[in-house]
Amino acid sequence: MRARRLRKMREMRSMMRKPELLIPASSLEVLKTAVVFGADAVYIGGEAFGLRAKAKNFSMDEMRAGIAFAHEHGVRVYVTANILAHNYDLAGVEAYFRELKDIRPDALIIADPGVFRIARRICPEIEVHISTQANNTNYETYRFWHELGAKRVVSARELSLAEIRELRANIPDGLEIETFVHGAMCISYSGRCLLSNYFTGRDANQGACTHPCRWKYAVVEETRPGQYLPVYENERGTYIFNSKDLCMIEHIPDLMEAGIDSFKIEGRMKTALYVATVARTYRKAIDDYQTSPEKYQENMPWYQQQIASCTYRQFTTGFFYGKPDESTQIYDNNTYIKEYTYLGIAETAQENTCQIEQRNKFSVGEEIEIMKPDGRNVPATVLSIADEEGNPMESAPHPQQKLTVRLSGEVQQYDLLRRKE
Repeated sequence: MRARRLRKMREMRSMMRKPELLIPASSLEVLKTAVVFGADAVYIGGEAFGLRAKAKNFSMDEMRAGIAFAHEHGVRVYVTANILAHNYDLAGVEAYFRELKDIRPDALIIADPGVFRIARRICPEIEVHISTQANNTNYETYRFWHELGAKRVVSARELSLAEIRELRANIPDGLEIETFVHGAMCISYSGRCLLSNYFTGRDANQGACTHPCRWKYAVVEETRPGQYLPVYENERGTYIFNSKDLCMIEHIPDLMEAGIDSFKIEGRMKTALYVATVARTYRKAIDDYQTSPEKYQENMPWYQQQIASCTYRQFTTGFFYGKPDESTQIYDNNTYIKEYTYLGIAETAQENTCQIEQRNKFSVGEEIEIMKPDGRNVPATVLSIADEEGNPMESAPHPQQKLTVRLSGEVQQYDLLRRKE
């Protein structure tokens, strides 16, 4: 019986689509980290027309360099242009797409039908992927975009796995499904939110969200104006809009069996350490499961430990298994837990010496870890630090300082240095 069941599972796996692992990048450094630590594709934002205006984002020169680096490593790059455009945006969108036509990303991520029309007219050779911001919740919507020339549609976060399986069965085989599998959840319908605009005048649908869903709130009773009534779950108060973060690392088989083509990680404002950790963990989980379900199950404690070690809040499976209940919300604390501090990435390296651009303070004699793309975390002692002129330093307190660091362990180019808190 067990042998027959395993054989059936192997047959099912052989029929599954090989999912793309799609990782966010906020800067050229983070893009390189995502590529080296296991991404099949990376999505980035330019300096305009994306929904992460507060992210560092890419200049045109950085975009060129990032796309060249990714392509050298066989990795695709998608550029977000998913604002909901107003009339005054359209001329700028057209000019922007003319620049992107020359840079040649692998795809544009678009939500607005008007922006979609401009993209198809200006750069028809570049794939268009329809953003989750377009509220893609049914297979007729997918067919609509496919008939207009879209290559891929990003599913709304409100869909269950059962709904995604039904989508897959009712859309053309060549139309790809992209789905968020990890990261922050928005309390509004696939990101359509008015809170930020109402409170601060900054439009979430134009890329300027201030995340008011993470703020504290109180209740006011209409006959007692001015009297604020806090709602307590405990002494810290409550955060009534505050969702846990999505995490599907324990459910890779279900995601693959649903027919999803691209597993998307949220986080275009996250650090290189976060991106390296999540990319490496999901890469290994996907590859392990494709090798054998047993290997995937055996390594589950490692995946869980790795994901728990990076910056996160609390985890949920979102809408994948049905409508979330109150356990999806955070009622006691909306702050992120941080177990490691990011020190820098090895820009060049030879044996036990590397050059980094420092991100956080560290000192000679400290115990740190060398985080490697292959899954190893190598303990090491900082033996020496020198500045650009070769002057020895006892500590490195200044962010973005160029340093030469000698360690007790072997370090290679693109290894990431971190310190456990």
